[in-house]
Amino acid sequence: MRSPANVKARIEELRRLIHYHNYRYYVLDSPEVSDAEYDRLFRELAEREKKHPELVTPDSPTQRVGAPPLEQFGTVRHRTPMLSLSNAFSEEELLAFDQRIKRMLEISGGERVEYVVEHKIDGLAVSLAYERGALTVGATRGDGLAGEDVTQNLKTIKTIALRLQPVPGGLPSVLEVRGEVFLSKEEFERINREREKDGEPLFANPRNAAAGSVRQLDSKVTAKRRLDMFAHSIGACEGRTFAAHAERLEFFKACGFKTIPHWTVCTDVRAVWDYCLEWQEKRHDLPYQIDGVVVKVNPVELEEALGYVARSPRWATAFKYPPEQAVTRIREIQINIGRTGAVTPTAIMDPVRLAGTTVSRATLHNEDQIRQKDIRIGDHVIIQKAGEIIPEVVESLKEKRTGKERVFEMPKTCPLCGAPVVRPEGEAVARCTGATCPAQLKELLWHFGSRRAMDIEHLGPALISQLVDSGKARDPADLYRLTKSAIIAMERMADKSAQNVLDAIAASKTRPLARLIFALGIRHVGEHIAELLADHFRSLEGLENASQEEISAVAGIGPVIAESVASYFQQPQARKLLAKLRKVGVRPELPAAPAAAGPLAGKTFLFTGGLSSMTRPQAEALVKQHGGHAASTVSKNTDFVVAGEAAGSKLDKARKLGITILSEQEFQEMISHLPRE
Repeated sequence: MRSPANVKARIEELRRLIHYHNYRYYVLDSPEVSDAEYDRLFRELAEREKKHPELVTPDSPTQRVGAPPLEQFGTVRHRTPMLSLSNAFSEEELLAFDQRIKRMLEISGGERVEYVVEHKIDGLAVSLAYERGALTVGATRGDGLAGEDVTQNLKTIKTIALRLQPVPGGLPSVLEVRGEVFLSKEEFERINREREKDGEPLFANPRNAAAGSVRQLDSKVTAKRRLDMFAHSIGACEGRTFAAHAERLEFFKACGFKTIPHWTVCTDVRAVWDYCLEWQEKRHDLPYQIDGVVVKVNPVELEEALGYVARSPRWATAFKYPPEQAVTRIREIQINIGRTGAVTPTAIMDPVRLAGTTVSRATLHNEDQIRQKDIRIGDHVIIQKAGEIIPEVVESLKEKRTGKERVFEMPKTCPLCGAPVVRPEGEAVARCTGATCPAQLKELLWHFGSRRAMDIEHLGPALISQLVDSGKARDPADLYRLTKSAIIAMERMADKSAQNVLDAIAASKTRPLARLIFALGIRHVGEHIAELLADHFRSLEGLENASQEEISAVAGIGPVIAESVASYFQQPQARKLLAKLRKVGVRPELPAAPAAAGPLAGKTFLFTGGLSSMTRPQAEALVKQHGGHAASTVSKNTDFVVAGEAAGSKLDKARKLGITILSEQEFQEMISHLPRE
């Protein structure tokens, strides 16, 4: 079906405007329109593309998030290898790098080599391939020759251009942009706070967190991590040349990328060393994590003359900062109880200055790590910041022991509620089993009322602690029974502030179902899993009565999560809580019912393999447009599997289940013969 020319032109204009405003906001930090105006443009584009799915393109701003989860990543061969850098760890090694370059270039006397220096971002190296200005493939470094295809995840990063901005002199016909995907320190800490509340293991450093986020099979999970990217070098490039590396960096910024802040051109290696020393201390004030400085020869003609050795360029090196460490003494080891009952030992230490902050606490993670490092109460220990953010104990200084040090023993009962502490088989974390543990309850109430759960404004940790300690809140349902007089009785609560709390609690009664599921604090159930459960079961009662097998059949839900969800709803205290929530008037907003009208109503399609005439989102949009459902996994409820090129395990499973298999052409014929609305 051919779309009207004016519709196509308007969609292209909307895309151009949105790409431009993204560039102004995320790269230049200088927006030209209000958030409301930007949202209006985006909504108009989304609505027009919904009506005309045949006009959706891979580089449309609407395609940043929404691709179905993958079963595995494909492989991408880089047009030019992604090489690693040699390292320098001292001033002598940096000077030796400069001397090698001069010797190879036959430079003598007082002649200098000009360098560009940039912060070495502690993130994940990626390569972005553009053809005629549009992003086609995004990949990890891998082994340098080939990496994993993580295109749909990289599209979720707002600072990665889906389409390059026009620049004077024109864009290259083919361009590989190399860069570093990273998490800001603030975002890293936010993610770890949430993981701690959910009883999940913490990321050790921003690099691990960034790498784990990019390698999620579900791009919706990646999108929630708020990743960022700096462009720093070029791979293949056809149709444009550069005289200097500094010129490339300016080009990146002009066509839509952020470059590493504070980069500069140094006239000689002495200026490079001064730069390294300057940022060794100042790096703690940066909003992102760096572990050194990258040094590159600036003139491209010298870069080409120097070439490569093995898997490293001769024209660049990385000066690495040593990890900053300090010695302190462990005064005691405290036990913290998390929302899911996780028992975490924490070292309380003599305060010491480290990496720009005063440190007096460090997580010891679990009993196994304490035993492995032989850490005792009273020990002098070496500490450092993992990724220079999270304090960690590196090792104990056994030579400083006096004999008064004490071996730590994990408590057999919870220090707060007295319930048994058990360590499930195969897990590293011990857990409090107390159903009414006040520590767990405080964490649960804080999670329940958090912004991304029931969003109860004014319900802070101090008020929660008082409500629990006074016995006025023994579970989340008790929040909805609070009176103004009960809240005013708490410290620092006046009439107006108490009324604000009551109003916020009342407003939360009709939050979306997915938020309520997330708010319950079920182990392994984050926002995305909660949305999957809400969309599938469509009511709390439906989920509450579902079997583990039924939960496991939901696309995107694995056996571990299914077991956790089923076990939660089988607990008498959980069913009692749900009954109380209903009694106090919590009526979550249910997901919109799927369209029942249309010739494909009640039919489920799954697309696998590569399609030649349309993208997978376009094909799925056609199914939904005619009332059908597009699935991401094969099950007995699947009616049709449309097999494209190189279809794999999903096709094999469909054949075993006896599901009808269509070729791409057969699917198109089916759609073309459906009645038009």
